[in-house]
Amino acid sequence: MKNPLIIEHELPVFSALKPEHVTPAIEQIIAENQAAIKVLKKSRSRNYRDMVSQLDQLDDRLSQAWSPVSHMNSVVNNDSLRQAYNHCLSLLSEYSTALGQDQQLFSIYQALDQSEQFDLLNLAERKAVKNALRDFRLSGVDLKGGLKEQFADIKKKLSEITSRYSEHVMDATDSWRKVLEQVDELRGMPENAIALTKQSAERENEQGYLLTLDFPCYLPVMTHCENRELRKEMHIAFTTRASDQGPGLADFNNSQLMQEILVGRKALAGILGFQNFAELSLATKMAETPQQVLEFLLELADKSKPVADQEFAELKEFARQQLGLDELQPWDVAFCSEKLKLAKFDLSEEQLRPYFPAPVVISGMFEIVRKLFDIEVRESKQVDTWHADVTTYDIYRDNVLIARFYLDLYARPRKRGGAWMAECRTRRTRQDGHLQLPVAYLTCNFPSPLGDAASLLGHSDVVTLFHEFGHGLHHMLTQIDCAPVSGINGVAWDAVELPSQFLENWCWQRESLPIISAHHETGESLPEDLLDKMLLARNFQSGMQMVRQLEFALFDLRLHIEFDEKQATQTQDILDQVRSKVSVVPVREDNRFQNAFGHIFGSTMGYAAGYYSYKWAEVLSADAFARFSEEGIFNRQTGELFLSTILEQGGSREPMELFTAFRGRKPTVDALLKQEGISV
Repeated sequence: MKNPLIIEHELPVFSALKPEHVTPAIEQIIAENQAAIKVLKKSRSRNYRDMVSQLDQLDDRLSQAWSPVSHMNSVVNNDSLRQAYNHCLSLLSEYSTALGQDQQLFSIYQALDQSEQFDLLNLAERKAVKNALRDFRLSGVDLKGGLKEQFADIKKKLSEITSRYSEHVMDATDSWRKVLEQVDELRGMPENAIALTKQSAERENEQGYLLTLDFPCYLPVMTHCENRELRKEMHIAFTTRASDQGPGLADFNNSQLMQEILVGRKALAGILGFQNFAELSLATKMAETPQQVLEFLLELADKSKPVADQEFAELKEFARQQLGLDELQPWDVAFCSEKLKLAKFDLSEEQLRPYFPAPVVISGMFEIVRKLFDIEVRESKQVDTWHADVTTYDIYRDNVLIARFYLDLYARPRKRGGAWMAECRTRRTRQDGHLQLPVAYLTCNFPSPLGDAASLLGHSDVVTLFHEFGHGLHHMLTQIDCAPVSGINGVAWDAVELPSQFLENWCWQRESLPIISAHHETGESLPEDLLDKMLLARNFQSGMQMVRQLEFALFDLRLHIEFDEKQATQTQDILDQVRSKVSVVPVREDNRFQNAFGHIFGSTMGYAAGYYSYKWAEVLSADAFARFSEEGIFNRQTGELFLSTILEQGGSREPMELFTAFRGRKPTVDALLKQEGISV
């Protein structure tokens, strides 16, 4: 029987994939790729399409096998799949590092770069060659003696321990559960949220109400539950996950893994001649130096901190006068903020939720992108998926199929928390001359439907969905056929959030909100009075939200600049120092946020020494949207220009070049501060 992971130009058949398929498929493809590369290196041809294009074909075949494995490990995790996944991570690390350090392949790219043929390549192909030369050097191709082997060993170990870090976060989250017998203990919580806890208990054959640390359960408790002791218990459990203070204790403690990750990253940077890992991280980003990023973050902090201080002072005074809380604790902040928002604006998230049933939001989102980019999204029911919750869609332009995507919206056990977009397939020209269409995975963790009723999304969920779909459009609407710079490939990491944050703006516009809202019972669009209140409250506590993100970004950056393995408590010390300068919300001494900070420790991707990218790209997105504000949020010409200059170009040109092509100038931080209500 043919291994379902060894496929050519087909969508994965997820229902047929078993953990026992993984290792044989990856081993076979790696071996076949290595044999093919040996043949390629012996060829006398140095033609781009004979060499680089064929290497790309080999890479794509391996990606087609690994993509569904990696994705399923995140969304339907089990012990057997986890074991196979981790085993193959080592194989893939060895394979990719060996390619990156192959001097003969490097010489082929160098010769092509310096040849007359290079000038005949199109812009995307030239950018792909330049990126490849950079990446060869960042993979240690120039290293001498035993440094190559040392570099490869560190890379392999990092791939293993970052994966273990993520597993610990998932397992620690899943390990905490609490069953309540009396509904009175959940007083204050919305009926929908209480019903979800009851449904969760029934699915686990429990009597009563099951609480977990999954966000769709955790957030309603922290925001609405009047039971202060329960809020405290859940807050402590959540903020001590994967540490020696939290659920699972030593079984899932990430402290030592974090240290090993930082040691490994610093060693990689040193071997390549960088002073620290932050410099290595920025070698592939828009920002030029860690100091430039630090100054950018501190500028935002200087302008945001006074606003955040005022907002928190208002919250403390409200809690004291109106709620009888003389001392505001961390587990009180979300609860009191919701009460203050209701008092100031006569608005709560729960008033909005009935107007955002998931099917309405999804169809409305598709209508918005139709208006903006002249594309049509149609559901496809004949595609195999990994879970009954998953839906699939095709994207058409001028009635021609141009992309596909999977949508997995709801939280469940053994599914990684958070929201993300990942590649399933990349747009590229195949060896047979046919075009391979891009395919994306879009994943969220929203409250699941109650029985047969539609899931009701909070407005923050709606914003998250638009954010991930923005990433998806960047990947799927590309017109670049050169895979290394197609879609999100080759895009500088501190620019990759531009399309996602940009699309969020349509969740806040008077003209677009009626398109994505309809009461789940009456079908009525969001009433004018609620719409007015919602827009008025948009920047509620925006200063506090800004400094919270700056706390994450500054901690990440400083840690990767200053890390010294001889300082045993440095990670906590740096976080404490950052909090003392920019934070306004108090934290307990046992808070171990960093032990579950998966963005920078649970991945080898670009958020390590790159979490600042959210704010960096938010400057771009706010400034880009300002043009729509000036010319009309559904202006077809403006939408077409954004499509042609940003979304379709992928990583084929430098991000600043693409931004200025759309905006007509470089971005300014003023647009972001104005959007957040921090300055006018």
